[in-house]
Amino acid sequence: MRLCTFLDSGTPRVGRVEGDHVIPLAAPDLVALIRGAGAGETGPPVPLDRVSLTAPLRPVKLLGVVRNYAMHAREMNEPAPEFPNMFSKLVTAVTGPGGPVVRPAATRELDYEGELAVVIGRTATRVDEADAMDHVFGYTVINDVSARDLQRTERQWARAKGCDTFAPMGPWVVTADEIPDPQALRIRTWVNGEARQDGSTADMLHSVARVVAWCSQSFTLEPGDVIATGTPAGVGKGLDPPRFLEPGDLVRIEIDAIGAIEHRVA
Repeated sequence: MRLCTFLDSGTPRVGRVEGDHVIPLAAPDLVALIRGAGAGETGPPVPLDRVSLTAPLRPVKLLGVVRNYAMHAREMNEPAPEFPNMFSKLVTAVTGPGGPVVRPAATRELDYEGELAVVIGRTATRVDEADAMDHVFGYTVINDVSARDLQRTERQWARAKGCDTFAPMGPWVVTADEIPDPQALRIRTWVNGEARQDGSTADMLHSVARVVAWCSQSFTLEPGDVIATGTPAGVGKGLDPPRFLEPGDLVRIEIDAIGAIEHRVA
């Protein structure tokens, strides 16, 4: 099942995507739907090409994993972490799949990171890795936009990862039953039509199950939490010479079995 949030006369509504139509649902937002409310249909199908999609949900917590692909760690000249290294990304960074991503005055080294994002569906506290996938509701696409110069100069990444619009997400959430193996998905990123990233979630150092279980040992994961699981090699900083995003650039990120997001830099 594909679940989205779309604008209906300027008001966000939850919908179920079937083919090229969206079926409106009763839930006030996707987090409420994940928690079990409002799954009933409330109107006729609407053509998908006539609606404006927003981010599918506003996460309760938005987390990320540092250097979770071996090739990405290598291109950044950093060691591969022995265990999942986590950071928080501000929820106010979330924006829709169409962006735009706004480059703030504080950075001149704006970078993209195409990533698989995991949406939590059940409360997870100190769960075993073997049981972790029972707590996953579904998956979506996210661009973990990063200001590399702020990462370099500030020990805390609140600004480097959390500026407004630094988390385009969507186009919808695909429920876990549609993706039996999240470690077998191709991730690709293009900038202005040029292929930059082409990787597989099979190359993750720490699987989705391990990341969920690891987080839950220290803090409770709740329905509606989102974890960005790391990016493959090919980020702008990893190129020789580095190539950062500029206003007007068009970024497209696509993940098999989920879909694509595409947004400009402003």
